[in-house]
This record gives sequence, C-alpha cells and structure tokens, in this order.
Amino acid sequence: MFFEPGHHRAAGLPHNPFKALILPRPIGWISSVDAGGTVNLAPFSFFNAVSEDPPILLFSANRKEGGARKDTLANIEATGEFVANIATHALRDAVKRSGEAVDPEIDEFALSGLTPMPSERVAPPRVREAPAHMECVLERLVDMPPGADGRHCTLVLGRVVGIHVDPAVLADGLVDVRRLQPLSRLGYREYASTLDAFEV
Repeated sequence: MFFEPGHHRAAGLPHNPFKALILPRPIGWISSVDAGGTVNLAPFSFFNAVSEDPPILLFSANRKEGGARKDTLANIEATGEFVANIATHALRDAVKRSGEAVDPEIDEFALSGLTPMPSERVAPPRVREAPAHMECVLERLVDMPPGADGRHCTLVLGRVVGIHVDPAVLADGLVDVRRLQPLSRLGYREYASTLDAFEV
C-alpha cells in the first residue's frame, strides 16, 4: 500500500496512520506561567530530546482552532521558561484531565488533583506527584509550515537548567524504567506504559 500524506482515505484508511507509525512517543507534561503568574499545565505527545550536551529538549505545540497560540506556547513566549514533568502510568488520569481544553484562567493543577511545588531555577512550578522534572529555559521557537487546514505548529526548544529525580525510581544510581513506568502516546487514542526493558 502506498499513498501520499493527506490521501489516506483514497487508500481505504479511515485515519491517517502517520502518528500511529512513530511510537511510542514520550509525553512532555509541560508546566508554565504567564506574565501575571497564572499557572498552566498540559501534555504534549510530540516531545523528545535533541542533544545531551548541551541538554536540549523539544516539544511541538499545535495552534488552537482559528490559529491562536495555545496557553503553554503563549506563556513560554512571554516568560522564556517551562518545566517538563515526567508523566507516568500512575498519573495517567491526571495527565488526561490536564489536557482538557479550558479557559486560560483555569488552574490545571487543581483541575487534575495535582500539587504544584517550587522549582529551583525557573518560575513555573513542578508537579509534586511526578517522579522527575526538567527545568528549562527557552532556547528558540521554530514555526513550521501550515498544514492543509491552514494551521501550523511551533517547535519549542528548551535548554535544561535543572533536573529533579525521585530516588525511588533509581536502582544503583540509574533510572529504572520498571520503577519509573513512563507514559507514552501510541496511535489514535491509545497510550502505553513502559513496564519492562532489555539490553542488546
């Protein structure tokens, strides 16, 4: 089977399989604040590391209907700071709730039953319940070309300036994925948890 992007229906597919083929995708659970101090928390499934030295990570934020920037992106543009909290299997319900579309003044921490805690190097709070966090300062924003619907996404690249890890997810000084149980996005509406690992 072959088809060009955007023409999956002509190939007999009800949904575009693009995202279902690039998986699992880790979830960046991004906390930010606006210039007035209002806190925002939202999950992003286009999230990954870019380089180790310097430590750079990225996530991609789509635009809202009508082309407006999402609150997370607007906040980071205004303040230049954010925190990438590690989403886990145990926190999957809270992750889902924090991704609901709500007005900017709504506190997603409270909405999701989560506890904000101070960061060390940046203003946005961390998710206390998450086992690890990476405090970031904005490195650059990259606007991608618009899609067929006219909307486009923005890549957010952040330099990690502080890392927090709960000792409970460590084994012999190494992050143990069996203890961490990170949450990831698959295709369509499916998610996964990494519960095991092997070496090659």
